[in-house]
Amino acid sequence: MAQCAQSVQEFIQDSFVPMVSVLCSEDAERVTRKNSLSFPELLRPFCRLTSEGHLRDPNNQVVVVKGLRISVTGVNTRPPNSGEVRKLLSQAVSACQPPEGLPANVITAGDYDLNISDRSVKASVPWYSDWKEMLTQLSSSKYYTATTPWFEAYRENFLQSMPASDHEFLNHYLACMLVVSSREAVPTEQFLKLSQEQHRIQHSGEYTYPKWFIPNTLKYYVLLHDISDGDEQRADSVYEDMKQRYGTQGCYLLKINSRTGAAGPDEQMPDPWSQYLQKTNVHSPYEEGVLNNVENNISSEVDGLDSSDVVSEIHPLKLEQSADPGFPGNPSKAVNSADTARTQKQGSVTPGAAPTAHGACLTLNDHDRIRQFIQEFTFRGLLPHIEKNIRQLNDQLVSRKGLSRSLFSATKKWFGGGKVPEKSIAELKNTAGLLYPPEAPELQIRKMADLCFLVQHYELAYSCYHTAKKDFLSDQAMLYAAGSLEMAAVSAFLQSGAPRPYPAHYMETAIQTYRDVCKNMVLAERCALLSAEVLKSQAKYSDAATLLIKMTSEDSDLRSALLLEQAAHCFINMRSPMVRKFAFHMILSGHRYSKAGQKRHALRCYCQAMQVYKGKGWTLAEDHINFTIGRQSFTLRQPENAVAAFRHILINDSKQTATQQSAFLREYLYVYKSLSQPSNEGSLPQLPLPCVHSAQTRVFFGHEPRLAEGEKQAATHVWLDQEFDREQAQLWSELEEQVVAVANRGSVPIGFQSTQYCLSSHTDNLRYPFAVVEEPMFVEVLFRNPLKVPLILSDLSLLWKFTTKDFSGPQGGTTGETITNEKEAAAGKATALNDIISTEVIPEFTVGPEETKVARLKLLPHKTGELHVLGIVYNLGTREEDNSTSEASQLMCVRGRQDLEIQGPRLNVTKEEKTSVRHGPDRRLDPIITPPMPLLEVFFINFPTGLLCGEIRKAWVEFVNVSAVPLAGLRVASTHPEFFTFGSATADLTPVTPTAAEHCSAYKTMVTPPSDAAVTLVSPAAFGITGVDRPTVVEIPLTGGVLGPGEALQIPLWLRGPDREGVHEISFLFYYESLEKNAKLSHRVLRHKAVICASRSLSVRATACRSNTLPGRGRRDEREEERSGSMLVFVDVENINTSEAGVREFHIVQVSSSSRQWRLHKCINPAGDKDSRLASRERGKLCFRATRCRTQEATSDALEKYTFADLNLGNEQIVSSTTPCADFFFRRGPPSEPRKGGVITVGGLLRRQSLTPASSIDDSMTSIVRKCSEVELDIIVLWKAYVVEDNKQLILEGQLHVALQTIGKEACSLSQKEEAQEMVLLKFKPDLPPPVSRPSLEQLSHLIKTCLHYPESYDHPFPQKSLCMVPVTLTLSNCSLAQVDVIIDLRHKTTSPESLEVHGSFTWLGQTQYKLQLRPQEVHRLSLKACFFQAGVYNLGTPRVFAKLAQSGTMCETSQQSAMPALIIINSV
Repeated sequence: MAQCAQSVQEFIQDSFVPMVSVLCSEDAERVTRKNSLSFPELLRPFCRLTSEGHLRDPNNQVVVVKGLRISVTGVNTRPPNSGEVRKLLSQAVSACQPPEGLPANVITAGDYDLNISDRSVKASVPWYSDWKEMLTQLSSSKYYTATTPWFEAYRENFLQSMPASDHEFLNHYLACMLVVSSREAVPTEQFLKLSQEQHRIQHSGEYTYPKWFIPNTLKYYVLLHDISDGDEQRADSVYEDMKQRYGTQGCYLLKINSRTGAAGPDEQMPDPWSQYLQKTNVHSPYEEGVLNNVENNISSEVDGLDSSDVVSEIHPLKLEQSADPGFPGNPSKAVNSADTARTQKQGSVTPGAAPTAHGACLTLNDHDRIRQFIQEFTFRGLLPHIEKNIRQLNDQLVSRKGLSRSLFSATKKWFGGGKVPEKSIAELKNTAGLLYPPEAPELQIRKMADLCFLVQHYELAYSCYHTAKKDFLSDQAMLYAAGSLEMAAVSAFLQSGAPRPYPAHYMETAIQTYRDVCKNMVLAERCALLSAEVLKSQAKYSDAATLLIKMTSEDSDLRSALLLEQAAHCFINMRSPMVRKFAFHMILSGHRYSKAGQKRHALRCYCQAMQVYKGKGWTLAEDHINFTIGRQSFTLRQPENAVAAFRHILINDSKQTATQQSAFLREYLYVYKSLSQPSNEGSLPQLPLPCVHSAQTRVFFGHEPRLAEGEKQAATHVWLDQEFDREQAQLWSELEEQVVAVANRGSVPIGFQSTQYCLSSHTDNLRYPFAVVEEPMFVEVLFRNPLKVPLILSDLSLLWKFTTKDFSGPQGGTTGETITNEKEAAAGKATALNDIISTEVIPEFTVGPEETKVARLKLLPHKTGELHVLGIVYNLGTREEDNSTSEASQLMCVRGRQDLEIQGPRLNVTKEEKTSVRHGPDRRLDPIITPPMPLLEVFFINFPTGLLCGEIRKAWVEFVNVSAVPLAGLRVASTHPEFFTFGSATADLTPVTPTAAEHCSAYKTMVTPPSDAAVTLVSPAAFGITGVDRPTVVEIPLTGGVLGPGEALQIPLWLRGPDREGVHEISFLFYYESLEKNAKLSHRVLRHKAVICASRSLSVRATACRSNTLPGRGRRDEREEERSGSMLVFVDVENINTSEAGVREFHIVQVSSSSRQWRLHKCINPAGDKDSRLASRERGKLCFRATRCRTQEATSDALEKYTFADLNLGNEQIVSSTTPCADFFFRRGPPSEPRKGGVITVGGLLRRQSLTPASSIDDSMTSIVRKCSEVELDIIVLWKAYVVEDNKQLILEGQLHVALQTIGKEACSLSQKEEAQEMVLLKFKPDLPPPVSRPSLEQLSHLIKTCLHYPESYDHPFPQKSLCMVPVTLTLSNCSLAQVDVIIDLRHKTTSPESLEVHGSFTWLGQTQYKLQLRPQEVHRLSLKACFFQAGVYNLGTPRVFAKLAQSGTMCETSQQSAMPALIIINSV
C-alpha cells in the first residue's frame, strides 16, 4: 500500500476515539456564533491532548494514555444517509488531487524506475519523455512508497461517516457537555433544563440516534463566559456555586472572546478551524483554503458520482431498519441548532464565495484556555468516569467467573430478563435473527473491552474481546462475533512489546463473516482497511494485496478503484517488486475510477501504468492505454494531452486491425478538430500522419521533361524519375569542368561548382542552390502511411518564407521585406500570394494502407530573392470504406502542417569536429532566386536507337531558346566524341532538310569508274583538330553568335555506330551563356543521354608488306613510284554479322587511305573479281599497292596535312576527305589504347627527359630505326549493307578504320578485348629508373632492303664448257635516314627453309664479302657472278646482309630480312 501520513498505530487510535456529545443553551450558542463557529466546532482543533493521562485498571496497575484524541459533536447531529455518504466519499477523493508543485516520487523497482508522481498528468506528458531524469532519492526507508492522500481522505471520511451500531460501542457517546452562558438570568436552572433534555434523549426511547455507551452518562457542566460582553465577577460567583453543586471535577468556567476590537491589518491570527470544517465535506491534507476551488472543479470537470452511486434505497450502514429513524431536535428550542445549520450550510457552499474568517473574537490566550478546558475535562472528568465504569464492569464479570457454563447461561437469562428464543443454526447465522438486550452479560464484556481499547489498555481489551468472541460464537451471533474478532486482532497488534503475534486469521474470519454471512460490505471494508495497514507495517505486502483485491466488488466502483490502487502499490513495494502486476492492477484501478466518475484519478492510473508497458513491445497494451488516456484527457478538457496520446497510437507501427486503426484515427481527428477550432488565427500544429521522411526530400529546379513527338525527341536532361548515380554525377561534373575550362580559355574559375538540377540526400547541399526567376521548382516529399487504412490528404501545398532581394544593385543588391504564406495556408488560401510565388495545390492525394508514396509540389517564383521552404500544409482525413455513397463518405478532416527539417552531413574535418558530433547545413530547401537566364531546349530528329558497328547515319538537331533572354556561347561536350560530328565549316550541307535527306547518302559521292586513287590534301584544322588530341568540346556556330528569344536553329548531325557491339550510353552536355552577365549564374547546361545498341558488321584486318621491287626498267611513272618507295597492303574483310538485324550482304564500295606519308596507289586484285560482296560469315581479301606521297606534295606548309586517297571498287567515288568521312577519321579513338568509356583524358604522351648525352644519342638512333619500319597509314573501308526491314530494302552505309603502324604487323578494326589487369603489389621503395631504350632486333632488321636481278633462265652448253658463269646484280637500298654500315657475305649454302627442296649447288666467284657504307636512302648495286657446274634449278638467295647504323659505335651488325627465294633455271644445250 502507499505510504500514509500517520503510522499504523496512530491511524487505528484515531479511528476509535471516545465520543462526547454537546448540548448548548441559546445564549451559549450566540456567544460562540460571534466566531462563526458552533461550540463543537470551537473545540475541534484542540481535541488532541498534548500531555499524558493516567488511570488505574482493575488490578490497580497504572495505565498511561498517550496522544489521546476525543471527538466532540452536537447531540442532534444526524447520521448521513447512503446518498450523502457516497457523495461525501466521492467528493473527498475527487477534491484530493496530487498537487502540481511537489517533486515527483520515483521508485526504483528492479529494472524499472517508476514515476509514482504526485503530479497527476503533467509529470507523465509527453508520455514517452525521458522521465528517468526526474529520478530523486526521496526516502531512506527500505520499503518506501508514494503517498496517496486521496485514499487517506476516503478512509478518514469513511470511518467518520459510520453510524453507531448495536453490536459494538466504540462510537457511542460516553459523556455529554452541558453548556450555558454566564449571561443567563439563572444559569443553574438552564443547566437543569439541559440535563433533563439529555436524559429524555437517552432514556425516553423516542430516538434511534444518538446511541449512548452506558446508562449513567457523564454530564459535564460548562459555564461559557464572554469576556468582551459580560460580568466576570458574576461569572466567578456562578462558577463557585456550580462547584458546590456539581463538584470541582464536574464543571468548568470557560472564558472566551477576549478580543474587543477588530484585528489590525498587520495582525495575523491563526485559523486552526478551517481544515477541520472542510473535512465535514471534503478533505485535503496538502492544501488549505481550496474548498471553493475543489467544488468548482467537481462541477466543471464532470468528476463526481454516477447516478447508480447516488440513488440507493437501503442504507448499508444501518443495522436497525425503522419507519422513523429519528434524531433529537426541537424546533421550539435552539438546542445545538448552529451545529446543524453549519452542517447544512457547508454542504452547499456557493462556488466562488470568499472563505469565512473563524475565531475573529479569540486571542491566543483564548486558544490556550480552550486547550486547558479540554485537558481538564479529559483528565478530571472523562478518564475517571471511564476508570470507574471499567471497575464496575470488571466486578460484575469477576463475580461470575466461578460458575459453570450451564449456571452462567441461566444467570444470563435471569439477568437478561428474557432473550430471544434459541433458533436453528441456519437462522442463527442470519445476523438479523438474534439481538441481545442492553443488559446482556455478553454485551457487558464487550463494553468493558471497548472501554479498555479507548483508553489504550490493549492487553485487558484483548482478553475481554477474546472472551466475548467465544460467547458470541457459542450463541452463533455472527455479527457480534465478527466484531469481537476484528477488535481482538487489532488489540493484539497494538499491545506494547508485542507479546503475541498478530492474529491475521481473526481478521480473515471477521471479513468473511461480515461479507458472506452478515452481508454488510461496509463493516467488511473497515476490517479490510485496518488489516491491510497492519500487514503493510509488517512488510506482508503479498497478503495485504490479496486481502484488498478480495474486497473489490461490483457494488462500489470507487471503493474497488481505491483498493486496487493500494494493491498495486503493495506489489511494487515487495522485496522483489512485481512491476507488471503493479501496472496491471493500476489499469484495473483506472478502469474502476473511470466508472466511478473519477476521471482525473483514472487518467493518473493509466499514466503510471504506461511507464511499465511502454517500449516493451506490448503494442496492443500501449494502444489501449494511450487510447484511454486520450479519451480521459479529452473528457477533462485537456485536448493537448488527448492529442498527444492519440498521436502516439498512430505514429507507431501498430499491430491493430484495420477496423481498430480506423476507429483510432477517427477519434484522433475528432479530438484534434475540437482542439484546433478555437485557435484558427494561430499557427497550425504538427500532424502525426502520414510519416514524412524529411531526409529523403528531393528538389528539382527547372521545367518538366517534354514527351517525344514522333521523330522529334527532346533531350533527356534531368528529372525526379531518375535515380541518383554517383558515377554518372561525377561524369557530368567532369564534362562540365572540361567545357567551362574551354570557355574560359583553358582555366577553370576559382570556386567552380558543377551545376546541380536535382538535389537529394546524395548530393552536396552545403551551398545555397540557384533557381531562376519565372522557372518552376519541384519539391518531392516522401510520405509513409503506417496504418492499414488509407489516408486522404487534401489541399496539399508547400509552406515557404521569401525575402525579396534585388541582385542587380551594387554590393550584392538590396534586401526587401520577408513574406510567408503560413497564415494564408492555415486559412486554406495557399494561392493568395501567387503574385510573388505561385504555389501549386494538390486537391486530393491518397496514401494507401502501409504505402510509401511521393508527392511533387511545385513553386513558381516571380521575384528575385531568397526562398526558404518550411514544410507542407494539408487537410488530413480518412474515408469510410463501407460507405459507397458520396454523401456517406464525407471526409472528416483537420488542417495541420509538418515541417521539413533536414539534418546536414556530419562534419569530420577538424579535430573538434571529429571529437564531437556536429552537422553541417543542408541548403537544398533554401534556394536563391536569380535574375532571368536563357533556357535552351534541344530536340533530336531521326535519332536512331540501333546502329551497325561503324554505320554512318545522318540526323538533325534543333536548338530552341524558350526564354526571354538571348543565348550565346553554345558548346557541347561528350563522353564519346568519336560518335558524332556536326560537320566541318566547309562541309557540303546538301540536302538541307531532314525530309530531303531521307533517301540520300550521308556521304558526298561522285560518279567515277574504278581507276587509280584520287588524291586530296586535307588540313586537320579544317575539322577542328588543332593538336594531337581529339576535340572533346565542340563549339556550335550560331547566326551572329546569338540565339535570340524564341528563335530556333536546326543543323545536321552525323552519327557513327561504335566499333564495339553492345549497348552504349553516350552523354551530351550542352553549355550556353547569357549575353548579360549574371552575378549569381555564369552559365547553364543541358544534359542528354543517348542509348545506342550497336550490332556487328564487318571485321577488317590489314597487313603492310615491304615491296621488293627496286627502280628498274618500266614506265616512267612506275619508276617514280618505285623510286619513292612502295608497299603492299593486304586488307582482309570478314562479314561477322549474324543477320539478326536483317542484313543480307555487305558491299565493299571503296577503300580509302589517310596518312601524311603514304597513300594507296592502286588495287592489284584481278579485274572483274566479285570479292567485294560478302554474305553472312563470308570473307574476302583485297590487295593494294601503297606508295609514298610525292615530294612535290610534301611541301613545308603541307607537312601537317593528310593525304586522302580513294580507291572505289564500284562506279561511285565517296569523297573521303569531306564531311562526314574525314570528321569521323579525325575523331577516331587512339588505336593502341582503346578508350574505357569514361571522360577523355586531355594531354599527350609523357616522355621522360634525357639526362645524359649518351641517352640522347640512343633516343635519336631508336627513332631512326623505328621510322624504318613505321608506316602510319590509316585504311578507311567504306561499305554498304543491304537490309530487309518491314518488307522493304534499306541501304545502310558505314566506314571502318584500320591503323597500320608497323610493317609486317597485323592491325584490326576491332580492338582486342582488354585483359583483366593483374593485381599489382604495393611497393614502398622507389622504382629503379627505366633502362635506356634501344631498338629491337626486329626494328634493326629493316634497315636495308635487298633485291637480286638475274635472268629467269640461262642456256649453257655444258658439253662444250663445263663451267657456267651467270652475271647477277645485288641492289641494296638504305631505308633509314642515317648512314648505315653494311657487310655482305656471299655464302654457298642457303639456310632458308624455302630453298631446302631445291637441288644442286653453285658458288659465287670473285669477292665473297663486301663492306660498304650507304648514305641515307641511297641505292647501291653490286655486280656478282654465280658459277654453275650442271643444269638445274638453283636458289640465288644465299647472300646474307648485315647492317648497323654508322653512329652506333660498338653495336654489332644485325642480319637483315632476306629476300624471297630467287630461283634460276640453268638449261643445257
